[in-house]
Amino acid sequence: MIKNMTFVYTALPVVITTSSKIMKNLLIILTILTNCHGYRILGIFPWNSRSHMMFHEQTMKGLARRGHQVDVVSIFPQKEPYPNYTDIDIPSATPEWTNTATYELMLEIMQSGIIHVLATVFGNFYCEKGLENPKVRALIDNPNNVSYDLVITEIFAAHCFMAFGHHLKVPVVGLSSSALYPWGNDMVGNPPNLAFVPNNLLEHMENMSFWQRLYNVLHTYYYRMYFNYYTSPQSDMIKKYFGPDAPGVRELEHDLALILTNSHLAINGPRPTTPALVEVGGLHIQDDDPEIPADHLKWLNESKDGFIYFTFGSMMQIESFPKPVLDVLYKSLGKLAPIRVFMKAPQPEKLPPGLPKNIRTFTWMPQLKVLRHKNIRAFITHGGLMGTQEAIHSAVPMIGMPLFADQFTNVDLYVSKKIAIRLDYADMTENKLDHALNEILHNPIYRETMKKVSEKFKDGPMSPLDTAVYWIEYVIRHGKTALRSPAVNMYWWQVALVDVYVFLTITALVIVFVTVKIVRFISKILSPAVNTPHSKKVN
Repeated sequence: MIKNMTFVYTALPVVITTSSKIMKNLLIILTILTNCHGYRILGIFPWNSRSHMMFHEQTMKGLARRGHQVDVVSIFPQKEPYPNYTDIDIPSATPEWTNTATYELMLEIMQSGIIHVLATVFGNFYCEKGLENPKVRALIDNPNNVSYDLVITEIFAAHCFMAFGHHLKVPVVGLSSSALYPWGNDMVGNPPNLAFVPNNLLEHMENMSFWQRLYNVLHTYYYRMYFNYYTSPQSDMIKKYFGPDAPGVRELEHDLALILTNSHLAINGPRPTTPALVEVGGLHIQDDDPEIPADHLKWLNESKDGFIYFTFGSMMQIESFPKPVLDVLYKSLGKLAPIRVFMKAPQPEKLPPGLPKNIRTFTWMPQLKVLRHKNIRAFITHGGLMGTQEAIHSAVPMIGMPLFADQFTNVDLYVSKKIAIRLDYADMTENKLDHALNEILHNPIYRETMKKVSEKFKDGPMSPLDTAVYWIEYVIRHGKTALRSPAVNMYWWQVALVDVYVFLTITALVIVFVTVKIVRFISKILSPAVNTPHSKKVN
């Protein structure tokens, strides 16, 4: 190690004279050599959502670049070897979601209830299928006696994988690729002030009235209890695979050392947070995508009047939407010419005939590079958090058409900030879409406000990824209780000071009661003395 460090220092003057880029890389290596002790970290991300995995993958890559050895369980292995990054690829528990989710499937999920689907399918089912996988079983049995320093897993629904931390006797860090769902705050004793912080399953509400605050409280606690009830079978799965003495899922949740969540002050606003909840919104935004394919790039470069980028994310097939919805899109978007539309359609052959000439389809695209293109003018989106954060980072105003889950909250939040316009596909008309397109393209307030929000989003002492890596290393260095709030080990009524307020109320009532009694007693004693002369006079 010392020889290597000496070589770097002696080579540095030569490097400076040849290439600043090489110098920068050597300085990064030098920082790693001098400041970083490499740890071994196990990441477990079994859900087959490409968008979620973007957040988790960038976190693990950031750790790998810091010199840590990361082993990553997922269904998304790297296409090319990545230094210090080892894939443990497993099959998906459910059919492939990337570019395959249809309009009919979306309706089925909504009709079943999004929380029920999260808890039973994305939670319990993924736990059962994941824990019975031979590669995951090998990690539990650990025949090679591999020693890990930390476990990182997703805070979404399959919380059974937190058991690896207890099993390996190391801290567990949770990653949330969205703002925390209602059941997430309790895990680290975070105070979810429901007076002004709506939960992310509600449509966004600012300056809530009494009735909105009441609904926010009831909705939050109901869905938290609902989720906890339907995910309780994960405790039996944990004991089945990790042994009868293993803790239950609720106990493991309260043993978390840290949660990193994909929220940000510039978007979600100020809110109270415990040190064990760290906001790293935009962490996934890294400029490491491949280039835009040459034929598409040529078309975008030639879009002199600008273009609109249109996608419903990594899962949805826009071609599966009802024909009346697509007809409205065709008519309104066709009127925009010479402004062009760059639209994602995984199976364009399934689109109805008559696609306007100013619309060009694609099946996949390096999204960040498209959003940063000089000719882009607006972004039509389903409101997914990853894509909308990339749009904010790139200062591109949006039209949001939310489909399910937190997308409604996201879009409403952006509407309140004047950086987006909301349309609902279910009752969308040609006139409504025409109006939205005209506003987003020609009303300067949206682009001007977006620039301000974008600047605030990118302004910070460290990048979101550097922040995440720092606090992960902090937990490894100082242990799982270093950031933990005492509230984790308290009952809700203790945290809310209900017992204190009850005691103070009872004490005040007792004081009033005793005071009244004393006054009455003194009055009785004094009243004969006052009345006696009067009585004698009467006689």
